[in-house]
Amino acid sequence: MLIDPWITNPTNKNGEKDLASLEKVHLILLTHGHGDHIGNSVKIARSTGARLVTTPELMKALVLYSYYPESQTSDALTGSFGGEIELLDGEVRVLFVPAVHGGSMEIAEGSVAPRSLVYAGMPSGFVIKLKNGPSIYHTGDTDLFNDMALLGPVDLMLVCIGDKFTMGPGRAARAVRLVKPKMAVPHHYGSWPLLTGTPEQFKTELEQLGLTGIMRHMNTGETLTWK
Repeated sequence: MLIDPWITNPTNKNGEKDLASLEKVHLILLTHGHGDHIGNSVKIARSTGARLVTTPELMKALVLYSYYPESQTSDALTGSFGGEIELLDGEVRVLFVPAVHGGSMEIAEGSVAPRSLVYAGMPSGFVIKLKNGPSIYHTGDTDLFNDMALLGPVDLMLVCIGDKFTMGPGRAARAVRLVKPKMAVPHHYGSWPLLTGTPEQFKTELEQLGLTGIMRHMNTGETLTWK
């Protein structure tokens, strides 16, 4: 199961090799239609048969404008905010939750109107519950909003910190305080100079809120085993 799989992003020196090595992917979860989140989804879907899990609007837009294989989409794989779906014979449950961000998508080269933007639904996050495993809140790209307090507590929170296009380290730390995860892993930073938020700043902001020992800084290519 992959979430917003931009495997060949600028921070991953082994991106092409890692992308080629993906042989078994059942599901691709997409939070919204921006290019750095759709990433390599279509290529992965074509090579692995991965099915798409996202909102109805984005699912239709991806098929129409980015050539995601329509046969790997269905009503059973989609939902909207507050809706929860069961996947992989009950091994995974996915709750669609809001995010405060943009909802456009770039049209793929060779499609109906190249270099244009199309509406691709509202951006989302996911609360993912794994059978006999952890609960995971992936924020997607978002600002801080008070209703985050209704999503937790969870085991693991994957929280955007980059600033400019999402909440920065300070607001991200306040989001963690609302959600109350056991562990917070920062994401969406460092891929471009415009994203100025850093894990070090995030850790400092957490500590100022009394949230010590909660952040896990993961490097590209690193694996976390949940126990």
